Amino acid sequence: MNHSLLHRLTPLFASLAGLLASPALLAHGKPPTSLKGVAIPAVPGLLDGDSPIVVNRQAAIQLGKALFWDSTVGSDGIACASCHFHAGADGRTRNQLAPGGVGDQAPTAQTFEPTASGAAGGGDYAAKAGDFPFYRHASNSNIASAVTFKTDDVFGSSGAGLMRFSGVSGKGRETCIPEQDALFHRGNLNTRRVEPRNTPTVINAAFNFRNFWDGRANNIFNGETPYGARDVDAGIWVVNASGQLERQTLRLENASLASQAMAPALSDVEMSCRERTLPELGRKLLGRRALESQKIHPQDSVLADVRHASGKGLTKTYQTLIQTAFAPRYWSGKTLPETTAASGTAAYSQIEANFSMFFGLALQLYQDTLISDDSPFDTPRDENGFPTGLNAQQARGLTVFMEAHCDLCHKGPVLSAATHPQVNGPADPAGLVLVNRKTLNGSFSGKGIAFALLDEGFTNTSVTPTDFDVGLGGTDPYGNPLSFSEQYRNVLLGQATGLVDPVTVKACQFETPFTENFRKQDLRPDPFGKDNCGDGAIYSRVPKPEVLAAELKDKPGQGYGLSAVMGAFKIPTLRNVELTGPYMHNGGMRTLDEVVEFYNRGGNLTNPHHFATLVFPQGLTETQRKDLVVFLKSLTDERVRWERAPFDHPELRVPHGHKANASAANPMMAADRVMVIPAVGREGRDAALGPIQPFDELVQ
Repeated sequence: MNHSLLHRLTPLFASLAGLLASPALLAHGKPPTSLKGVAIPAVPGLLDGDSPIVVNRQAAIQLGKALFWDSTVGSDGIACASCHFHAGADGRTRNQLAPGGVGDQAPTAQTFEPTASGAAGGGDYAAKAGDFPFYRHASNSNIASAVTFKTDDVFGSSGAGLMRFSGVSGKGRETCIPEQDALFHRGNLNTRRVEPRNTPTVINAAFNFRNFWDGRANNIFNGETPYGARDVDAGIWVVNASGQLERQTLRLENASLASQAMAPALSDVEMSCRERTLPELGRKLLGRRALESQKIHPQDSVLADVRHASGKGLTKTYQTLIQTAFAPRYWSGKTLPETTAASGTAAYSQIEANFSMFFGLALQLYQDTLISDDSPFDTPRDENGFPTGLNAQQARGLTVFMEAHCDLCHKGPVLSAATHPQVNGPADPAGLVLVNRKTLNGSFSGKGIAFALLDEGFTNTSVTPTDFDVGLGGTDPYGNPLSFSEQYRNVLLGQATGLVDPVTVKACQFETPFTENFRKQDLRPDPFGKDNCGDGAIYSRVPKPEVLAAELKDKPGQGYGLSAVMGAFKIPTLRNVELTGPYMHNGGMRTLDEVVEFYNRGGNLTNPHHFATLVFPQGLTETQRKDLVVFLKSLTDERVRWERAPFDHPELRVPHGHKANASAANPMMAADRVMVIPAVGREGRDAALGPIQPFDELVQ
């Protein structure tokens, strides 16, 4: 357990950057370890135990890969992969702008703003290199210099057109009613809508404790929604020992990717006509032959054995794949004893009603295979912990990475603090460290000393003003904070709601314990106890509710009682970062050079919840900045660049902007331009196709 003043001394340590002549002299420990051999956190009860949910893992992976790449999952041709086909992220450059971020209340959030290149932006806009970055200073290295350009527009991912779900025919055909879109259009024709955040990669996402930029994809999967135990009504239908169907609660730990899968398939921005449900999606897909209209490479690493003789799709229907993969108690029943099927439609069968569970878990098991652990960073280590596969410049860049304290956030083998705590180091006997308390500002910041609770793996680096997008500071549909820290602070304040997630927060684990700042008489015993705290049990004290309330009232924006969650976002992995641009939650940076400039000047601004002890002016030389970028590019796994197994995939037709004429299928929407992503087998892309390219080489 570390109760040092490390974070308050960070700027002092930073002055050492560039003074060290060799990796052996690193002042801050060894570099993060290789990802090779690191286990994905297990999901108890999914594949093990006396009665596992999944009885055929390979069939479940086949099902997940088919569902991930199948364009019929979307209401109008959007697959999960439509936003994750390019190193697990989105490589499109046209019709990718959205006005404003999530929760942005400014008038500009309902209009497209002029771009930095002087264009009008808007629907179907083709991005230019000159549009980036989205926030500019007169001096790239000086955060105090004049802001010469900023926009609350976001570079996201093109998704669904605006339509309302009408129903599914007996032939598995979905019908939707087009609606006029006042926001996403070109002239009098709708364009596809665009997500209000940039698309992160799904590669290595299996290691994340929570998913989505704001963490709303809960670690616990409830079978129906993204919100885990917060959704008390969620459940699944199970055939009990008496052969009867009954509603049961599902709570699967370490299944955040399954929770994440519940949202895009129903989002009227991403993949769906509005008001569609997952049982209706099941009704649409179950009788279909998986991927029936898309080419499958004969050497597909997962699907080759079930490839149809025509070369398109699989030999099996989605219903057959589900029945092969999952235990019969989840699909062998008939019509539900009660149903929420739309009026005038047939009652759901059990397999339709449970489609959300099959969908989420199959997608998780497929994405669990997408692990990139074969970069130069994963080669054997020398006596200083440096990968022997790095060349001289890459090794110098790693030195800069360590001395600039990038590893405080981009830590562990996945290079992200948002991964499951057990991935980043030995387990803490007191439990998982999901909430911590650190120095937000020191006296050096000029903003007043502040100590704040934070969710591990989420931070406000001041990419945009907080009111553009509050991120982790938002709430779920039930009014609960997304943040564990905010929930925990409610406990300390004596509020009845308290922790709505089944997590334990122990004061003895904090980097800066409350005992360091509060008087002894102002503290009380930790309500979560001190079991397994060891020598740290003396820190198992928390402020009394009235003391904490007074601290928050008397010292707004500073003091000892803050939580730093507003405008905080999940810290992404740096693996394959060369290929996953544009960068940041708003997609506002085109190149890694722009990213390094951002951190070198200490952010774009200093938000109230900005971590001055983590993001501050670095003063790196031009050579150091170049070396750092070269190191970041060494994190690319060549299997990802060339789409070799497990990163091979079926064919996919991806909408990429629009034509001037109306769509034949939807007269209210402009016809799609289509980019064909060819089917690739286990050996990857050939020389004629070439490797996938970084975003900065794709944009005009």
